[in-house]
Amino acid sequence: MEKEYNYITKLDIKFEHLERMDVTEMVKDCTDKWFNQTLTQVNESVVRLGIVEGEYHWHKHENEDEFFFVLEGQLLIDLEDQTIELNPNQGVTITKGVMHRPRAPKKTVMLMVETNTIQPTGS
Repeated sequence: MEKEYNYITKLDIKFEHLERMDVTEMVKDCTDKWFNQTLTQVNESVVRLGIVEGEYHWHKHENEDEFFFVLEGQLLIDLEDQTIELNPNQGVTITKGVMHRPRAPKKTVMLMVETNTIQPTGS
């Protein structure tokens, strides 16, 4: 049985191709501590908006890399042997199979790019 987490993860695609995206209101209106919305699909990948505060759980993606890019706030990504600190306009790609735990000490807005088949909560 898969463990349940208190995360809001919306996998529906919010914006179609050629539709302008303005996420300012989404960020302003978000009251969830860990919110994730798929914005658009680009070929076999999706771009997701994360509005987060607090800790996610340790997990890994066996077959997919995952890219994080911080727009506002600060994201810390714990690995087994180090922590990667991301501030606004910084990003990192986590290699498939690498155990990691994202956490945000304050409200953080980020973009994630990953395959459309990825299980967002990891394996």
